[in-house]
Amino acid sequence: MKKKFISLLMVSLMAVGALTGCVNSGGQASGGSKPVQITFWHSMSGKNGQALTKMVNDFNSSHKNIKVNAQYQGKYDEAINKLKSAERTKNGPDVMQTYDIGTRFMIDSGWVKPMQDFIDSEKYDTSNLEPNIEGYYTVNNKLYSMPFNSSTPILYYNKDAFKAAGLDPNNPPKTFSELESAAAKLTKKDGSGKVTQYGYSMAIYGWFFEQFIIKQGQNYANNGNGREKAPTAVEFDKNGSGLKVLNEWQKLVESGNAGNFGRNEDDTENAFIAGKTAMYIESTADLSAVLSGVGGRFQVGTGFLPSFDGTQDGGVSIGGASLWALDSKDSAKEKATWEFIKYMVSPDEQAYWATQTGYFPVTKKAYDVQLMKDNLKKKPQFQTAIDQLHASPKTAKGALMSVFPEARQTVESNIEQMLQNKQSAEQAVKNSADSINSTIQKYNQDNKK
Repeated sequence: MKKKFISLLMVSLMAVGALTGCVNSGGQASGGSKPVQITFWHSMSGKNGQALTKMVNDFNSSHKNIKVNAQYQGKYDEAINKLKSAERTKNGPDVMQTYDIGTRFMIDSGWVKPMQDFIDSEKYDTSNLEPNIEGYYTVNNKLYSMPFNSSTPILYYNKDAFKAAGLDPNNPPKTFSELESAAAKLTKKDGSGKVTQYGYSMAIYGWFFEQFIIKQGQNYANNGNGREKAPTAVEFDKNGSGLKVLNEWQKLVESGNAGNFGRNEDDTENAFIAGKTAMYIESTADLSAVLSGVGGRFQVGTGFLPSFDGTQDGGVSIGGASLWALDSKDSAKEKATWEFIKYMVSPDEQAYWATQTGYFPVTKKAYDVQLMKDNLKKKPQFQTAIDQLHASPKTAKGALMSVFPEARQTVESNIEQMLQNKQSAEQAVKNSADSINSTIQKYNQDNKK
């Protein structure tokens, strides 16, 4: 009897122990259970990388059943090339941060599980996502990736320089004719005629070329900017939008009132911070770095991206990157991936992310978070970017092309040669279009299904 009683007692204790070991008060696995491990590849370094790391660590602390391993993979171009190599050996991440121009490639790759699958399965409410940001990553009514770090280009200007030149510091130029006039008044020269302060500068960056095409309400590529189906050719050479951009760019530089600091964006930004240029174009994501760099030596103002005279303002499209779920065929990993992505775009996290970086919150509810309210009071310059985004029509979406990284490099190379007087604006547009079209045709041929 005694042995039987002890046996029954042991069985009862083991059963209770098993129950308490499997579930804790939060319904999460504990005891001997291991958390689901997922890998997150990203391209955030510096201050942005520090903010991202904190967000990931906070997620891990609050989700004991999931462990996210965040791994920096270099800049966007480098990261997507690493993904291409990793996916061939089935050794890729579970979550991937990919830049906007990688969207068509990611869709065509067949490697991803669209966000829409998770959204439909859970009936997740997307109504709080910023429509113009959500719209960029939506193709054929399907949201493929979750917007995360989104930005648009804005005009940065030195308010003190405006005052000194007799310009209204609260009224930045809205069109290129106004910008030309302001740049002429803001340009300073020393006794020998050497420019000590340019009125305006713009880095040789393909994204700016693309944005100024959107500003005209024109398409970069055919097939509805690559959104109806994969493009077969560019359109900026046929609709006149590319030439209009380059003619204006060349005109400003040749006037001597616009500086050309090359293809490295940091060089143009540093020139602005140092007072060597009074206006320049850059992403809103750089706002925190600019304000920190200036350090109160002069007042920084922000304005909308200038529009072209006589052309209806087509708005701007978002840039930045989004979060993609890789199709792992592992339901536990995919569920963990979805939980992580939802956390990263929650109002509190997006408010924190925006205040630390200068990227837009992708959810409108982030503006109700006190941290975001305080940040806008502290950095009112950021309101310009918000207003510009909300003022842009829903048609202001960038093109989608699998060969966009290569196309951007081609455009930059041709603009550089134009500004070095090695070719005309017309030649730069034609050479860019011919080269990109050839790359598109080769890609389409190699990837016929």
